[in-house]
Amino acid sequence: MAYKISDECISCGACAAACPVSAIAEGDAKYEINPEVCIECGACAETCPVGAPAQE
Repeated sequence: MAYKISDECISCGACAAACPVSAIAEGDAKYEINPEVCIECGACAETCPVGAPAQE
C-alpha cells in the first residue's frame, strides 16, 4: 500500500526532499503522494517531523 499524507501535514517539504522517486508534490492544503509513483520505501515517514505520512 502506498503512503498517504494526513491532515497533520505542516507543509514543511521534508518528505518531498526525502522521496527518492519524487512521488511527493505540494498540494492545495498539504503535500500529496502520487500512489502510482510511490515505492513504499518509508523515507517520507522517517523524515516527517509530525508523522503525517502513513501507509494506507
